[in-house]
Amino acid sequence: MPSPARLRKIGVLDFLGEWVYASNLWHINRYSASMAFFVGLFLAFIPVPGQMVLAALGAVLLRCNLPISVGLVWLTNPLTVPAIFFLAYQVGALIIDVPIKEVEFVLSIQWIEEELIRIWRPLLAGCLLCGLFFGSLGYFVVNVLWRIRVARQWKKRKKRRAQMS
Repeated sequence: MPSPARLRKIGVLDFLGEWVYASNLWHINRYSASMAFFVGLFLAFIPVPGQMVLAALGAVLLRCNLPISVGLVWLTNPLTVPAIFFLAYQVGALIIDVPIKEVEFVLSIQWIEEELIRIWRPLLAGCLLCGLFFGSLGYFVVNVLWRIRVARQWKKRKKRRAQMS
């Protein structure tokens, strides 16, 4: 991970202002990594343009790792969007108890005007629910894995100290 001082020296992010160089946005610790997974995975499921900007704002507001938050929104990319949003639509339709309609996704203004109007409620409900679920899952998995790693390091350290005595 580049240090804030190195980033400031390069000057690539100067156009964003001084806040982007806050050290807590670039360090990796248990909180910053797990919360960044929550932010990035939650926003990956939110069907709005500018997910990366929203992830950066979320990272700043929650003081978590900015690169992880922004990078994880790329889970939804042109290859994965149809499958992810179809899953979200099905979950939303199940939750708000509406029949699942046969939807064929076509990336066009006409499709958005005609089809998206019919399915926006279950899609939005599913996106929010899936975002909360997968964001929370990411948060807890990273948190648990971090704790396991630290516990193993402590055991190794204890074993080395015992061997040295």
